[in-house]
Amino acid sequence: MNLGILGAGRIAHVMADTILQLNASGNHSVTLYGIAARDLQRAQEFSKTYHVAHAYGSYEEMLQSPELDFVYIATPHSHHYQHMKLCIDHRKHVLCEKSFTVNARQAEDILRYAKEKQVLVTEAIWTRYQPMRQIISEVIHSNIIGEPRMLTANLCYTIMDKERIVRPELAGGALLDVGVYTLNFAEMIFGHPQCINGIGIKHETGVDIADSLTLTWNDGKMAVLTTGATTISDRMGIIYGTNGYIVVENINNPQGIQVFDENRQCIKFIPCPKQLTGYEYEVLEVVNCIKEGRLECPSMPHCETIHMMEVMDHLRAQMGICYPCEDI
Repeated sequence: MNLGILGAGRIAHVMADTILQLNASGNHSVTLYGIAARDLQRAQEFSKTYHVAHAYGSYEEMLQSPELDFVYIATPHSHHYQHMKLCIDHRKHVLCEKSFTVNARQAEDILRYAKEKQVLVTEAIWTRYQPMRQIISEVIHSNIIGEPRMLTANLCYTIMDKERIVRPELAGGALLDVGVYTLNFAEMIFGHPQCINGIGIKHETGVDIADSLTLTWNDGKMAVLTTGATTISDRMGIIYGTNGYIVVENINNPQGIQVFDENRQCIKFIPCPKQLTGYEYEVLEVVNCIKEGRLECPSMPHCETIHMMEVMDHLRAQMGICYPCEDI
């Protein structure tokens, strides 16, 4: 299938490299058909680097191509809503970077519109599609650590130099950019929480730059999450059970699982299956779902995307954070 990339920022480069590696590995199910940027020269340079067939200086021009099958949206959060709508208008299937939209209302509107136009749209939260998700679940359900009762997770990067982080008009802040991974990690393990509380430190522009999030469940489970844009963290996720605990290395792209017993001795290590970049799984699932005529991907159903946006809406309300682009 022919893929078009909308936006030529850092994450677009990762996706293009992923497709090249897929092709080099012998999987030719996806072709890099087009790259569209606001600046034609930038698109042309991207095209030359990754051997993309067509470069466009406008998004609309790329979307008008009848050969284009689906689009990867790699623009800031603030623009996801309008860019997805534009793709759907042109009957192009969509793989949109996280966070899916700015708020739940936008997400609901996009998914309703996509269903009306019979177009597949899905959120590119890569940890939901990776094999390690299932591996972690199997280890937990094996009862090797007894009953899991609590978890902690952190994800922090020094990314204050990025415009997308500090500018409210780009829906900046730590929560939508990196906090979404900690929330997905917790909910992939414990499900939907009953109580959600968050405290954030604000930048002078009004966006959150460091957050402490606590989720609780009616059966007594708890998740304590830390996320931020001002420091480096170890990115670990730890699941605590009645007979031991599990350490997940890098919740943003799990690379291994260590299992510890009740004496805090490591009794098992499970490495991550060999991957290209980690992005290949979401791409291949989208391709398969399009071929099967599905309108959503099983790894990230629409209901989960809407729920996650509702959770972040709730947290932002507690922190007193809103964005200019929420009027859309």
